[in-house]
Amino acid sequence: MAKKDKVLIFDTTLRDGEQAPGASMNQREKIEVAQALERLGVDIIEAGFPVISKGDFNSVHSVAKLARNAAVAGLARSVKNDIDAAAQALKPARHPRIHVFLATSKIHMEHKLRKTQDEIVQIAVDAVKYARKFTDDIEFSPEDASRSEKAFLYRVLEAVIKAGATTVNIPDTVGYAVPEQYGQLIIDIRNNVPNIGKAIISVHCHDDLGLSVANSLSAVKCGARQVECTINGIGERAGNTSMEEVVMALQTRQDYYGVMTGIKTTEICRTSRLVSKHTGFAVAPNKAVVGANAFRHEAGIHQDGVLKEPSTYEIMRPEDVGFTGLGLILGKHSGRAALKSRLKQLGISLNDEQLVKAFERFKDLSDKKKEVFDEDLIAIVEDDVREVKDVWALESLEVTSGTAIQPKVDVCLRSGGKLFTKVSTGDGPVDACYLAIDEITGLKGKLLNYNIQSVTQGKDAQGEVRVCVNFDGDKVTGIGASTDIIEASVKSYLNAVNKKCASIKGKLKISSIDFGLKP
Repeated sequence: MAKKDKVLIFDTTLRDGEQAPGASMNQREKIEVAQALERLGVDIIEAGFPVISKGDFNSVHSVAKLARNAAVAGLARSVKNDIDAAAQALKPARHPRIHVFLATSKIHMEHKLRKTQDEIVQIAVDAVKYARKFTDDIEFSPEDASRSEKAFLYRVLEAVIKAGATTVNIPDTVGYAVPEQYGQLIIDIRNNVPNIGKAIISVHCHDDLGLSVANSLSAVKCGARQVECTINGIGERAGNTSMEEVVMALQTRQDYYGVMTGIKTTEICRTSRLVSKHTGFAVAPNKAVVGANAFRHEAGIHQDGVLKEPSTYEIMRPEDVGFTGLGLILGKHSGRAALKSRLKQLGISLNDEQLVKAFERFKDLSDKKKEVFDEDLIAIVEDDVREVKDVWALESLEVTSGTAIQPKVDVCLRSGGKLFTKVSTGDGPVDACYLAIDEITGLKGKLLNYNIQSVTQGKDAQGEVRVCVNFDGDKVTGIGASTDIIEASVKSYLNAVNKKCASIKGKLKISSIDFGLKP
């Protein structure tokens, strides 16, 4: 494939994606996502904004150590302090990239930066030249480019390319652009920036008007050769360009776009689920490519057509994106070897101790459910095979609730070989359980987000609960699954509590579970 025919995928899940309210990930979770992105085959991983916090610096440094194939980018404002921090964090990287940005729109220059056009050009040039002292791979972003005056934008781009920028990114920072206009902007840049041939044109779109993917694809059609995006489209406000949607659009409609990416598409669904798990953001059932309903057909005429010929109503094959479907795979008479084999097919490898624990949970679940699906197995592993050692575990739970009585719970937790019991009331059974857990553990959590969804279909389906809890300013996500939604709610909250305990003790380490994510 000719280089000009390849579109580079710049994934910013760990930087811009994590800026979504409530989506914070700890360092271990970021490393697991980075491993998944490497396996997926992204070209550049933007791992964070090193200067803003010690946590971001360490995350960029850790990702820089592990990345074998992907370039690793650190974001920096056009000031020496930021660039120094990025360069230091990226030292272990095989392919380091410093991503420098500076606003160029009139509204930003006048009200935020309070700088003239000449001053902006000089600051941008100085920043690129300084960054070049540390690496030859420099990306420059004129922030709010889609609302910048074109003549000035051309001037800035020409200057930074001359100073050494190898990629120039054209951000639609506030999601203001529309496809025709944005595509024309890329054409105009190609026609009016004399040295544009010395740099790759990149695009970074936000979804405030629901047009980020359409804008990015329009830009590709008009000559952009790098797309900045996130897994599941997470990000600030309404989110960023969805990586999976752009990649599959380019692959499915090669007849129109005439380009390709290097993404291993069979890893898309697994990576989507991992990001969903670590951020606590459930993927909507109707989400394109990775939603649970993306390959389901309800209407009779659709079902009939798909059975006769899948291409009648499916423009992508489920297996092309790693979609496991809802096939019945195991029953209560299945043995440990069968479970291990099926988990391996799903890309999940467990050690002997973890397999024993997962098998026990599988047998319990198969007694409660007539049918056990792939999604059930994934939920078992995520729920029961912890990435942190449980300081607190659920021993027993009794709930009294009804329309005419105040909910009352009796929660018993186990820790260090001892049992701790608390009776509590609340606005509902879940609230009462969480209050009881707070009293027992001594950790006062504020529930920021609570989401429950069915893992599979049917009345006996497992409920998967995801929570985001604020412990003294530290936002922690938790996940739990059970056929009993109250139990699932308790397990998810305890998962968050245990993560907080591990963080306090400084024992939060990279998971020994291999979800098939290591490159």
